[in-house]
Amino acid sequence: MKPVLEISNLKIQRDGVTILNGVNWRVDRGQHWAILGANGSGKTSLLSALTGYLMPTAGEIVLLGEKYGRTDWRELRKKIGIVSSSVRQMMADDEPALESVVSGKFAMIDYWGRLSRADKSRALGILKQIECSHLAARPWRVLSQGERQRVLIGRALMARPRVLILDEPCAGLDPAAREHFLLFLQRLGQRKNAPALVLVTHHVEEIMPVFSWVLILKEGRVLASGDKGKTLTAKNLSSAFNAKSRLRLVSGRFAMNVVAKKGAVV
Repeated sequence: MKPVLEISNLKIQRDGVTILNGVNWRVDRGQHWAILGANGSGKTSLLSALTGYLMPTAGEIVLLGEKYGRTDWRELRKKIGIVSSSVRQMMADDEPALESVVSGKFAMIDYWGRLSRADKSRALGILKQIECSHLAARPWRVLSQGERQRVLIGRALMARPRVLILDEPCAGLDPAAREHFLLFLQRLGQRKNAPALVLVTHHVEEIMPVFSWVLILKEGRVLASGDKGKTLTAKNLSSAFNAKSRLRLVSGRFAMNVVAKKGAVV
């Protein structure tokens, strides 16, 4: 079977600066990935390239057997759902959650069209899937941060994406809301026919057991990639974040501590 996503020798340069260099990455069906890296490692640029907003200098990106540059990017982009702070900030305050979900089908913010019976039925089904049926008529402005993240996931699912990118989805959530949201991601990833999930984060604590593959970026290159058990190591994290780190595994989840001078742990 063809991979869901395959990146080969991806290079991105702008104004003489190399942002990504020689990136190779493959996502197969049924895999859920976490992407880690320090600020400036190239995570944002990689996402921009995947969604067709940043043209590669060299290399290629193939999604479901279709290559960027030889296929209409606007159509390919619909097969990649994305949940990010940039989308969250553009949502209309008065838009009910049901309409927010439907808007994902048309890639439109502040949907103004009439809801067809079929679209309304599908959106209600998605709200149930993301455990938000009770929010259908509730406007965006009164939703909590955690509820907004779930609705944005529902919005992305409306277009039936094959890959769902979650760009630091826990940013701004309090500890309790973060934990509830992460448990929700675990359930989502375990569902039959779930899209390939790609979680972009700085925090290993957010990598739930369902994310069994890890890509670590450093200075625009792939530092490590593959099975989580072999890739997510203290050595790799120490290199990625330029700080000596310790890694613990507790009940299937990792925790990272940075070791300061004289052995102090912070």
